[in-house]
Amino acid sequence: MNSENTYPPGFLWGAATAAYQIEGAVAEDGRGPSIWDTFSHRPGAVLRGDTGDIACDHYHRWESDLDLLVELGVNSYRFSVAWSRVLPTGAGAVNQAGLDFYGRLVDGLLERDITPMVTLYHWDLPQALQDVGGWANRDTADRFADYAGIVHRSLGDRVPYWLTLNEPYCSAFVGHLEGRHAPGIRDEATAVTALHHLLLAHGKGVQTLRADGVSGQVGITLNLTSVRAGSDAQEDVEAARRLDLFENRMFLDPVLRGQYPDDARAFYDGVTGFEFVHDGDLETINAPLDYFGVNYYERHAAVADPRDPVRGWAKVPPAEPTISGISVEPVGLKEILHRVADEYTTLPLIVTETGQALFDYVDPEREINDAERVHFYRSHIEAATEAMNDGVDLVGFFPWSFMDNFEWAWGYGHRFGMYFVDYATQERIPKQSAHWYASWLRQVGAREPLSALQVP
Repeated sequence: MNSENTYPPGFLWGAATAAYQIEGAVAEDGRGPSIWDTFSHRPGAVLRGDTGDIACDHYHRWESDLDLLVELGVNSYRFSVAWSRVLPTGAGAVNQAGLDFYGRLVDGLLERDITPMVTLYHWDLPQALQDVGGWANRDTADRFADYAGIVHRSLGDRVPYWLTLNEPYCSAFVGHLEGRHAPGIRDEATAVTALHHLLLAHGKGVQTLRADGVSGQVGITLNLTSVRAGSDAQEDVEAARRLDLFENRMFLDPVLRGQYPDDARAFYDGVTGFEFVHDGDLETINAPLDYFGVNYYERHAAVADPRDPVRGWAKVPPAEPTISGISVEPVGLKEILHRVADEYTTLPLIVTETGQALFDYVDPEREINDAERVHFYRSHIEAATEAMNDGVDLVGFFPWSFMDNFEWAWGYGHRFGMYFVDYATQERIPKQSAHWYASWLRQVGAREPLSALQVP
């Protein structure tokens, strides 16, 4: 790839993680249990009974992990704060030891000239809030706003980039409709209610950050899919539109347009009457942002499926699925970036996640040959660059993930990292993808000029 004069100074080249997936230390220094602590200990919920109790032990190894980020050559690092480490019961008394951990992490990043990007919510709701309804309870949105203010007042003078939520689609639908993620509920009315309260929490969180005088930039990250009809047949076109509503427009439209899609009520007829939407909610959800995060993993071709009276669609199976059951289609990232920029917003966009799971292993020469991931990164950076060259205001790219970790319902069986983690010894070993990404970052001058990466 030709990198010369393509990326502006200050372009964010990073790596991403999430608290429950890497931190471990789930019962140390006052941390309270989250819904993922509870869910992962439920028999049969996670592959082979894996839990995040230890994970990558990042809570104790954060300094050496930050040194690896320097070795990798990134200029930014996206991580999440564990709500229950700061507020063990989700509200009430602050656990100062938890806040101090994130303060040390932020300071350690800045000492290494790495720009922090903080995700306030990456799926780990405090269990105490779930016990009183969780995201199905409207009050949880207010508790999130309180939590956002507490974290900001502790870290706001040093954090230039804030994300309220990561992938509310997964929190709402994978957690409350499919039941594959915490809290493990399978009820569509609850899922749509949770969706609204998640988005309301986002809006209230933004309002709190603004009221507190946030000096950094504020955004949200949605996981978006590129959806197309499997044929020109009208029934397939309509099926693709319904799938697009379910996966994309139910989130894009409220956040960026201040309304639910026109076809949402008909789609959910018989499930919910949207009684949970109160006056002023959509204006709150549509709170002005400074940038917009895109997570991309899937591109779908949809066809009509009369055997499914609820959804009426089927996704065409990929010809060469990955171990996650999806295909590698970088063109979908370009399509999504164009769609968001062309149809929804002029905000700067950041690819906050994209990556590929593999069954990685250390070979007899002590190498991890993940050539497929190298190809994935290269092709998706190319697709994002093409979109940028077309005029999309793209200002950052964060591969998922910095290192192997607890991969939710897949446990430790699926590896996304650029660094291999030997979970028994906690050794980190760079994979071929880490070497490739480090070389790429040197080529594009990711670490220079660092002055462009400070608080806007």
